[in-house]
Amino acid sequence: MNPFVRFKDHRRLLMRHWMFNCKEVSRLVSELLDRKLPLYQRMGIRIHLLMCKFCRRFQQQLMLIREILRAEALYEDTEPYLSLPPEAQKRIKRFLRNNLDKP
Repeated sequence: MNPFVRFKDHRRLLMRHWMFNCKEVSRLVSELLDRKLPLYQRMGIRIHLLMCKFCRRFQQQLMLIREILRAEALYEDTEPYLSLPPEAQKRIKRFLRNNLDKP
């Protein structure tokens, strides 16, 4: 077998391992906000972002949304569940008590 053919196949596999398409990058960028990704995925994202302005923009938008939500949470006076009327709180508690006790 020709050694160059083997090298080409190996190079193609390596490139497929490091290069992600836009769909994969958008999913991985979103996951990156929640958890730490393996090094090869972080590197693949970086390589893709260097070449794709649309995915760069998507990442910037996600980061902006994250910052806005964090800032909003800091200035929130009360928790949303505390603003429920007492009757609604009783109905929710009754529903949970009745449905969670059942096996």
